[in-house]
Amino acid sequence: MTSKTITAAASGTWKLGDLVVNRIGFGAMRLTQNGAAFTPDAAPSDRGQAIRVLRRAVELGVNHIDTAAFYFSPLRSANELINQALAPYPDDLVITTKVGPGRDPSGEWLPHAAPEQLRGQVEENLRQLGRDHLDVVNLRIVGTDSIAERFGALAELRDAGLIRHLGVSNVRPEHLAEAQAIAPVVCVQNLYGIGTRPEHDEFLRTCGEQGVAFVPFYAIAGAGREAGASGDDSDEVLAVARAHGASPAQVRLAWTLHRGPHVLAIPGTGNPDHLAQNVAAGALRLSEDELAVLDSLHRRGM
Repeated sequence: MTSKTITAAASGTWKLGDLVVNRIGFGAMRLTQNGAAFTPDAAPSDRGQAIRVLRRAVELGVNHIDTAAFYFSPLRSANELINQALAPYPDDLVITTKVGPGRDPSGEWLPHAAPEQLRGQVEENLRQLGRDHLDVVNLRIVGTDSIAERFGALAELRDAGLIRHLGVSNVRPEHLAEAQAIAPVVCVQNLYGIGTRPEHDEFLRTCGEQGVAFVPFYAIAGAGREAGASGDDSDEVLAVARAHGASPAQVRLAWTLHRGPHVLAIPGTGNPDHLAQNVAAGALRLSEDELAVLDSLHRRGM
């Protein structure tokens, strides 16, 4: 499929609270380095190209960018690249960030933040992005423990005007319910894609019923996670891609968007051509038969 004139508007829109976004967005995780994300000795990306990719994303109608202060490599910080490329920010641009994890200057992971440490993480995002408030902040967690204290700390920062809307990431349904008892939740950001976490299908549907955006990460990479897509796609995905003159990555993105009008996509790349292809995936309409084949593949965990 051609990608030269297709913009993110082709994907439709959804609201994060009172903020309208196109359903195809951009994830900044891969913007700071070449190769796998979070590798302490990763080769930094080319600054000029990273800035061009961000500006091109906005030109293509992307108005939802996902980032974090812990998205960095030697010499590069995703937040500061976003600031340099896009400030002063367009009025309709929504920047979503996340707190909870942290990395030391060498890139090694730190213990997850305690409730009293979250304000510092929020303020670091504000500083790097050059903002006086954050549009959306996701509390990212690891494990099954209660999130009430940590989410409550973010709710206090929301009440103080530092945060506009709150979300949660890497969570279970009980975490969403726990958070919603404290403050409104506009999005759930979880690992999900064809063959990845089929047990989250019901959670995805529940989010839609509640008007909460479901935002898959690694929708293209799947099990490859930080390392990216393996390129070893199934015959079913390849057949659908051939039928549409599309790439397997575009089919994977289109499938996630077909899961519901509340599903957003945040594919990330440092490659301008891949960016255009990702945005164009928002215009890819899969047939009922194609969806049935891909759904079956998904349920098999492949």
